[in-house]
Amino acid sequence: MRDTKALTLTDVKKMAAAAEQEALKNNWAVSIAICDAGGHALWMQRMDGAPLMSAQVAPAKAQTCVLGGGKPSKVFEDMVNNGRFAALSMPITPLEGGEPIVVDGQVIGAVGVSGVKAPEDAQIARAGIAAL
Repeated sequence: MRDTKALTLTDVKKMAAAAEQEALKNNWAVSIAICDAGGHALWMQRMDGAPLMSAQVAPAKAQTCVLGGGKPSKVFEDMVNNGRFAALSMPITPLEGGEPIVVDGQVIGAVGVSGVKAPEDAQIARAGIAAL
């Protein structure tokens, strides 16, 4: 048996606030989602002015990270862009903007962001994780 870490609501609120601050600092309107190690939603917010679709894409990006074994969602986007179209049949969203939350070498969740350019989505997600 092994001990595992788990996100608390306090952790999630801290990450969400940091991600939101990063978005606000850059005048970006996005949706921010945080999931646990099973891909289950712990947090979802759509900032004023964020695209409607972003509210579905952000959680999917976060889930992609945990289902994909702790890889950023960009890894799967790169696979598809490099011709590995079989990845499209996997239960993932191959778009940059999902970042895994890794503690002591274990994936304990992920942050997914959607609403601006893909690298900017990822920047916001990483800012949230950095607050943890």
